[in-house]
Amino acid sequence: MTSSFRTGAREGFTAFLPLSVGLVPWALVMGMAMISTGFSPLQAMGMSVIVFAGTAQLGTLPLIAAEAPIWLIIMTALALNLRFVIFSAAIAPGFRGTRLAERWLAGHLLTDGVFAVCLDKMLHNNDPRWRLGYFLAPAAWSWLLWQVFALIGILAAAYIPRQWSLEFMATIALIVLLVPMARVRPMLIAAIIGGTSATLLRNLPLRLGVIVGICAGIAAGFAAENIEHRNKQP
Repeated sequence: MTSSFRTGAREGFTAFLPLSVGLVPWALVMGMAMISTGFSPLQAMGMSVIVFAGTAQLGTLPLIAAEAPIWLIIMTALALNLRFVIFSAAIAPGFRGTRLAERWLAGHLLTDGVFAVCLDKMLHNNDPRWRLGYFLAPAAWSWLLWQVFALIGILAAAYIPRQWSLEFMATIALIVLLVPMARVRPMLIAAIIGGTSATLLRNLPLRLGVIVGICAGIAAGFAAENIEHRNKQP
């Protein structure tokens, strides 16, 4: 472990620490939701460790509980994680000069918050070990925090009163991540159209409203970006 790696890790961890608080209620809700769906504690913890994707887990749990077709569960998980294709393409230059195994590990640990914190710094630093440390420290902390509080949620599922509305706290945590990222008009339009569509279509069977909302948001974002690009042309 080089000194530049340790320096990057320290700076990355410091930058991410305040944002990581938002993971706590989300992981608690995730743990409780898996138990209420019918998972055993071992199954729930296994899903948390292997999948490590809160949005996809929360989105597919109702489908698993409703015994929906496997293709629909897979499609929903892929749609909910589609943003990571864009995240990966954007942050990939920050991993130039790192080994393949390190990049695979980084891919598994990538989260919304880590992406938001690390992207800009990683693209503007020429030291590959510093960049890797800057990414891995908050990513590993995020993974550890998630697993610990998911386990607490799993163990406490039978004791936490439902009227505490922790589900709403998870939504707040997502909004805290979303708002700073919607800084340009196409992203804001995509978020508004996608969120509004999913809300209006929430009564569709098998939660298909989520899929439609994601597609509507992506289409609106692309359309807004194309219109903006055309308007800038002389």
